[in-house]
Amino acid sequence: MNYLFVHQNYPGQYVHIVKHLLKDPTNQIVFLGEPNANYMSGVRRVFYEMPRPRREDIHRNAVDYEYAAFRADQVAHAARTVKELGFTPDIIIGHHGWGELLHLVDVFPGVPMLGYFEFYYNVTGYDVDYDPEFVVEARYTPALRAMNIVNHLALALGQHGQTPTRFQRGAYPAWAQTQIDIIPEGVDLDRCVPDQAARTRPFTLAGFTVHPGDKLITFVARNLEPYRGVHTLLRALPAIMAARPDVKVIMVGGDEVSYGAKIVNTTWREFFLREVTDRIDTSRLLMPGQIDYDLYRAMLQRSDIHVYLTYPFVASWSLREALASGCMVIGADVEPVREFITHGRNGWLTPGLDSEKLADAVLEVLENPKLARVIQKNARRYAEKHLDMQLHIQAFEKKIQLLTQK
Repeated sequence: MNYLFVHQNYPGQYVHIVKHLLKDPTNQIVFLGEPNANYMSGVRRVFYEMPRPRREDIHRNAVDYEYAAFRADQVAHAARTVKELGFTPDIIIGHHGWGELLHLVDVFPGVPMLGYFEFYYNVTGYDVDYDPEFVVEARYTPALRAMNIVNHLALALGQHGQTPTRFQRGAYPAWAQTQIDIIPEGVDLDRCVPDQAARTRPFTLAGFTVHPGDKLITFVARNLEPYRGVHTLLRALPAIMAARPDVKVIMVGGDEVSYGAKIVNTTWREFFLREVTDRIDTSRLLMPGQIDYDLYRAMLQRSDIHVYLTYPFVASWSLREALASGCMVIGADVEPVREFITHGRNGWLTPGLDSEKLADAVLEVLENPKLARVIQKNARRYAEKHLDMQLHIQAFEKKIQLLTQK
């Protein structure tokens, strides 16, 4: 079969399904995206130019759509070139988030499309009105609704959609959900695996050493920002560190802003760290920025408690990988986390914005290692049953077969 994949950051979340499809030498795979250094033998990559800078006269609510429209044009141009060279896909697979797929129904009429619908922005009931510390003023809600322009155009294509969780599909209006199937995302269970011996040897990251007798609390986000609860954990550290001199903390994440409000002249990490610096032992806290993936996996294996906090928003891959690694996860008690964690069984839930209750939960679990060991084993069992990458590949392949047989 001929497959056309589209994702601005090749290969994106399609890395595993592409690797699987490459095992069949009769499959031909073309991948459209922006230039980057990523490489997979057997994939024919086609680049398109990056969007031009925004014009000053564009209405602020239309900026994202202007970029999306430009991407759609560029991808369509690249696709026409591919078509002229003799390649016609049997199916088009890609991410709707940046508008890249919008014109491909015109380039390849009649070819089925499976598009990734990541999130539908709602004014109430989800991320925007969750944190009272960061209230979105009413004058900004039109801009929020405008963020769904590409969502609506993509849904109007009359094609097929997929998303990885019930929470994400549930964010879409009821009339749209019938177009979107749930295809759960998986984890490489051979790479993300518990290591029972990890706590018996020192673990060192960026010169920061966690000794066998230390208790390690870990936290991971692409960027350290309120959407992922950096403020809640930092504010919990004074109580945790005062009660447990054996605790060390590693908070992994960059200083940019992936989601939510920007901050001027500083970073969210520095902003919230200033609140607590005089009340914590900073020698027991490491914030190394983003780290190598293998070090990240080793850190999860060494972790005594992994804190995963988020607004009611798209769950991070790190939550899945922490469960697969057999971590004792303490997570925010919000719907996207509850979809993965059952309190007291394969993890622990606590109010995502309450630092005092987070500190209490951490200390309670540290005082009950027997309970923690049971939950860690259950976390791995849950991952084996629900998060196996092979299950993801099988579900994806089944959907492809269904669409291409029509």
